[in-house]
Amino acid sequence: MLRKSLMNVGLRVVHRQRQKGIQRFTIEHSKIYGPLWKSTYGPLVVVNVASAELIEQVLRQEGRHPVRTDMPHWRSYRELRNQAHGPLTEMGAKWQRIRSILNPRMLKPKHVSSYSNTINEVVTDFISRVARLRETNGHGVMVNDLTGELYKFAFEGICSVLFETRMGCMNEVVPEETQKFILSVGEMFQLSQVIVLFPKSYWPYLTFWKKFVAAWDHLFKVAEELVQKKMDEIQKQVHLDENVEGAYLTHLLLSDQMTFTEILGSITELLLAGVDTTSNTISWCLYHLAKEPEIQEKLYQEVIGVCPGDKMPTSDDIAQMPYLKAIIRETLRLYPVVPGNARLTVENEIVVGDHLFPKKTLFHLCHYAVSYDERIFPDAHTFLPQRWLRGAEEKSKQHPFGSVPFGFGIRACLGRRVAELEMYLLLSRLIKHYEVRPDPAGTTVKPITRTLLCPAKEINLQFLDRGVEQDETRTAAAAAAAAAGVAGTELGEKAPQFSPVTHCMTCTYLLIVQWFLGFGLVCLQYHI
Repeated sequence: MLRKSLMNVGLRVVHRQRQKGIQRFTIEHSKIYGPLWKSTYGPLVVVNVASAELIEQVLRQEGRHPVRTDMPHWRSYRELRNQAHGPLTEMGAKWQRIRSILNPRMLKPKHVSSYSNTINEVVTDFISRVARLRETNGHGVMVNDLTGELYKFAFEGICSVLFETRMGCMNEVVPEETQKFILSVGEMFQLSQVIVLFPKSYWPYLTFWKKFVAAWDHLFKVAEELVQKKMDEIQKQVHLDENVEGAYLTHLLLSDQMTFTEILGSITELLLAGVDTTSNTISWCLYHLAKEPEIQEKLYQEVIGVCPGDKMPTSDDIAQMPYLKAIIRETLRLYPVVPGNARLTVENEIVVGDHLFPKKTLFHLCHYAVSYDERIFPDAHTFLPQRWLRGAEEKSKQHPFGSVPFGFGIRACLGRRVAELEMYLLLSRLIKHYEVRPDPAGTTVKPITRTLLCPAKEINLQFLDRGVEQDETRTAAAAAAAAAGVAGTELGEKAPQFSPVTHCMTCTYLLIVQWFLGFGLVCLQYHI
């Protein structure tokens, strides 16, 4: 049955999308059409899946070499410049080979735990940066545009792990070359949303294709310089007959399993996939902890119980902090970084529910809608970390595919373990060091989909030093921030600047939907 959909309906969709965010449409459509429905966006036909049970059926039939989408514009750049494909752009047996080489040092706990000291160094610098930001721009307590600051932290952290070097994002003044690299990431993703909509034969004649290529050129240029620098260091150590030690990049260069070009392509894509999960998730996490002092206090007590005094948490300590992990898990449920994933059936036809779908069917997995399914998560709109604790009544009702923020199976997020370690270490140490309070302006922040799920406006929070002896200073500073916050409410409503988006980069469908809705094209919805 075809539902009525005319141009005026499409125009109303545009307005609603801008007001509510595209991720909420999956909830509304699932209520109208049920857990399985078909959409057409111009020539694109998509089967939407908004049920944990049906999502499980799709993912368990994805075959040996799962395909999200083929990302033709990213692949075309690599062919144009003769660059190797990495884990995000490669497919088939070649993709499986790359993942088999990259996986151990990114996913095995014993290897990931070895990055704790490196990440803790970046966390220490971020805590110091928070102190500077409070004094210079925040009346002694405020940190404005928290997501932007956390993006710098996450970028510095993943560079420290992948390239075994620091990029200067935690400095008082970010180096120009680092800032240009970050801006190139942002421009590349912005242009990605439009280029994919045009026929490939048009691309060489498009102005923004040239900008897209230039952005990628700069990303590969900087990455190549960093990889070459590490290679030169290794060769120097070998020449001096010294023992060569290092972490991720050193291992790849010494293993002889990948060529220099393959390492460059993979390390660049890993960098792009390693930032937004940490920055967006911790932003939302702190936003809720600021509004829920009881939850924040319970977390604080857990952290100081495991790491009293000046003890710095390690990966072993994190294993003893179930409430910390539950808070991150609940945040990822409410705000899945990838609100909708995609799977393209390429090997076999598959059965989903009572329907048989042929090869080449594109499925949109509506993770955001499933995360708010009251059957699986009672009080789904409420921030309840305790639902993830062992023995909790709510946990017994959960479906294993009700919240899969890092994907599933062999194509699950390669950077999951590192991202989790970053989030655990950062959140535990921030809460140990600071009490977080809401923006005095009382600004409410909602999510919006800009390829990935992110805050629709700046998140501004108060960070107050912990300690009884500082209470008077904290009270005075908070009062000053409150006065400034009321006066600056309008400023607090300003939309944030574009932040480069990365994690997994899975769903070209979402990019196309956003662009079509933004220009008012007709969207058709069907019952299956």
